[in-house]
Amino acid sequence: MQYPLPIAKVIESYMKLPGIGEKTATRLAFYTLGMPESAVQDFAKSLADLQQKLRFCSICGNITETDPCAICRDASRNQNQILVVEQPKDIMAFEEMGEYNGLYHVLNGVLSPMDGVSVEDINIKSLITRLQESDVNEVIIALNSTPEGEATTMYISRLIKPAGIKVTRLASGLAVGSDIEYADSLTLKRAVTGRTEL
Repeated sequence: MQYPLPIAKVIESYMKLPGIGEKTATRLAFYTLGMPESAVQDFAKSLADLQQKLRFCSICGNITETDPCAICRDASRNQNQILVVEQPKDIMAFEEMGEYNGLYHVLNGVLSPMDGVSVEDINIKSLITRLQESDVNEVIIALNSTPEGEATTMYISRLIKPAGIKVTRLASGLAVGSDIEYADSLTLKRAVTGRTEL
């Protein structure tokens, strides 16, 4: 059966989201159709606001409404440590833990030659520039334990170590192949506390 064009377009849009197949997209589209008009308009406005009101922090690469972000503006944070993460959502996991009080740097990806992702495609150059212009004495690399995360970790380590900056990585509290965003606070705390130098 062919759906009317408006609902077919909504189904197609939902299918572009990760993990959403045709059946789930169809169910979501019909659920959206049954929502009150004001709720649909609020939903649409929320989606538009993601693009219009959020930007990347010019210092760390985190998502923010104001530039620089609140973490980079916070003078009470430890200015001598930078924790490097893959995505802005990883920062939220560390902030919820409440044990880390340094700065962050978001790469917005990891090196993946198979997918065509090179050094120029992620936020490494700005990290190096940032280190040259600051008093940072430790960089903690907190990337997922995937082949791409490991390759990126080693690449960054080789770039930074000659400058005399201590480079550490998260301890083995995180299982190989796991994502930081799904780790519980205790696992993250152990990983940060037991980090090792590269």
